Amino acid sequence: MRKTSITVRRGLRKLGDDLRKARIRRKLTMTVVAERAGISRETLSKIQKGNPKVSMGAYAMVMQALGMGTEWMDFADIKNDIYGQIIEDENLPKRVRPPKIE
Repeated sequence: MRKTSITVRRGLRKLGDDLRKARIRRKLTMTVVAERAGISRETLSKIQKGNPKVSMGAYAMVMQALGMGTEWMDFADIKNDIYGQIIEDENLPKRVRPPKIE
């Protein structure tokens, strides 16, 4: 089994802590948020701890249950993929020839 990188673990811990704080600010119990998200209270607890084994879908359902919007859907938007754009630009042809007319 592959180990989760320290950067990913830190990021998930921060996300989990942020979700916990958002839940508390809204004065919602873990049970209520878990029910709204369609997950168990135990899974919500794992999310709040930043467990990398919990599915991305469960994290998304918790964000929705907290009314946090859908901005997370744009994290991997191809328009924001600067590295991919650089690779694509490097592979552009040097010149373009018109199609042959027969």
